[in-house]
Amino acid sequence: MAKGQAQCQHSSALEPKGRESKGVEMEIKGGCLCGAVRYTADADPTRATVCHCRDCQKFTGSAFAALLRVTKEAVNVEGSLKTFSSIGGSGNPILRHFCPECGSSIAEEPGTQPDIIILNVGTFDHPAVAKPGREIFRDDALPWVEVHGEIPRFAKRPG
Repeated sequence: MAKGQAQCQHSSALEPKGRESKGVEMEIKGGCLCGAVRYTADADPTRATVCHCRDCQKFTGSAFAALLRVTKEAVNVEGSLKTFSSIGGSGNPILRHFCPECGSSIAEEPGTQPDIIILNVGTFDHPAVAKPGREIFRDDALPWVEVHGEIPRFAKRPG
């Protein structure tokens, strides 16, 4: 796909997966605004990423995205998702999954890491469990946004 091109499609990429125990800290539950999409994920919520790239700003409709990377096998999704495919702020392909009913942005899949799902913290039933572990694309941050804490910060993406 050429840079700047995007396409939208219905997705089975996040179909329910079997769960394997990997010693993760907790089960996270979440879903979309209307309830048509629900998920559970085994993950460490203290390793969230705050991303300020313009694509995340547009996908979330907010000043930044709070994200949590998990392996696909640690996620179980109920309900269907629609997928938007484009080139992300990193310059790499990314699949963005959202509820086809209410439009809630649920997750992303980096094209270069097919075993990873990135959940949007705002869709957690209890988003306060998430703690930022790093901040990326800081150069694109709005001037009034400041993430507190002693965490690694990157002008673009770590690399």
